Amino acid sequence: MLDPNQFIRTSGKADPVWVHTEPYSKRPQFEKLDKDIETDVCIIGSGISGISTAYELVTRGVNVIMIEARDILSGESGRTSGHLASALDDHYTEIAKTHGDKKAKLAAESHSWALDRVGEISKQLSIECEYRHLPGYEISQYPRSDPHHAEEMKELKSEAEKAKSLGLSTDFKETFAIKGWEGKVDQRGGAIFFQQATFHPTKYLLGVIKWLAKQPNFTCYTHTRMMSCEEKGLLDKEVKVSTLDGKTITCKDAVEATCVPLQKLSIVAELEYYRTYCIASRIPKGSYEDCLIYDLADPYHYIRFTECDEKDDYLVLGGADHKVGQEGNEEAKYKELEDWVRERFTQLGATDYKWSGQIFEPVDHVAFIGLNQGKKHIYVVTGDSGNGLTHGVLAGKLIADEIQGVQNPWSGLYNPKRLPPLSTLPDMISHDLQINAQYKRFLQSDVKDIEDIKPCSGGVLNPTASKPIAVYRDENGKPHKFSAICPHLHGVVAWNQSEKTWDCPVHGSRFGGNNGVCVMGPAKAGLAPVE
Repeated sequence: MLDPNQFIRTSGKADPVWVHTEPYSKRPQFEKLDKDIETDVCIIGSGISGISTAYELVTRGVNVIMIEARDILSGESGRTSGHLASALDDHYTEIAKTHGDKKAKLAAESHSWALDRVGEISKQLSIECEYRHLPGYEISQYPRSDPHHAEEMKELKSEAEKAKSLGLSTDFKETFAIKGWEGKVDQRGGAIFFQQATFHPTKYLLGVIKWLAKQPNFTCYTHTRMMSCEEKGLLDKEVKVSTLDGKTITCKDAVEATCVPLQKLSIVAELEYYRTYCIASRIPKGSYEDCLIYDLADPYHYIRFTECDEKDDYLVLGGADHKVGQEGNEEAKYKELEDWVRERFTQLGATDYKWSGQIFEPVDHVAFIGLNQGKKHIYVVTGDSGNGLTHGVLAGKLIADEIQGVQNPWSGLYNPKRLPPLSTLPDMISHDLQINAQYKRFLQSDVKDIEDIKPCSGGVLNPTASKPIAVYRDENGKPHKFSAICPHLHGVVAWNQSEKTWDCPVHGSRFGGNNGVCVMGPAKAGLAPVE
């Protein structure tokens, strides 16, 4: 049975491994906003970007109100893989080509600061969240017997050297062994990034939000959905944040910490939207090296470890990415991951968790953090590019500094108002063409009749090619009907069988399968019900 409250707790049917030791029932509850209110800063979103920004502002004495459309931590921060890395997905060699060495060095410094900041805060607030430093290994996707292995080793050596020149502690080795990797597939050798980190993201974020809730200059409201955020130009209060229920928060500054800005285009058009898949499989304690592992596949595989019980830990493996709403058969992605990891880690036991999350790829390899385009008091955080946790933490400091007028050397790198480099234009054009092609779903129908939809499944019924209907049939066969048109830019949603959600293939908005509630922007509202 698909619990209708599931899409209030998290953004998919599948639960992430983090609920194993930190169930939803342990999360703090907050009131819904039921009146107009004023504050210094309104933060929209309760993930790592919002909570980090709130922490940095509150500790400086700023009055902060945070609002969340659903439950606390119901978005992507609760579905991450938990890496804290200064070894960036897009590689420093590419960042330096696009932005130059000086800005690449700022990227290295800011992410290193962020992963250490989590350790500092967890220590200051006595949050037990499995935080620890460990090495990160970046390896070839090919076994040593494959001629492509040598080619990728050159790439890895170049990346290690570039990262080292930017101030990171790195090394390159032609061969090394990772304890626990006992399968016959030999991918030894590659770049080593020292002083990386990992943690239990949910334990950390809940620890911070519980501390914030005790502070006199912080208030949080949940089940309070933002519908507009507009600058009004008043003398001392500059921004009006309006909610779905018609309440208004008047503030000097607002921060959209919502994974992606809740707006029509602008930055939204400079991102690509991907689903990424994770599994958590049991592995005997003491049988592996505690580390992070990445390969150079596209999409790449990534590994970390976390606690399970007295006997086992969990190996968390992620990968198999694809564009949102543009590829079916999600269960095949989990099998692909499981087959891959069991060929390499032969001691694995049962796979207890399978889930997916969302990634936002900026066209020029760098996140957008700071004042939104065309705005003076509205800030955004987006473009995580697979490093959303460190981006979220560094965003807290960067935005807090900008709000208070403190000069921050990172601001130029992450400035959302920057122009895309000319070198990215071909990719942007290709992406736009591919996105526009998704409107073909207006001419398609997934099924001919509602009876063709199996129980606990969904499909788009579009007999007239004009008013597509998203139909979910519950375990009793009862249909739940919604408009299949995404309220953002009117793409036709696609059914995600694994997460039981409706996913828009245009700009990645997502909605609960049995209730149409919006669980991911840039859409602000849910799918309209159809009688």
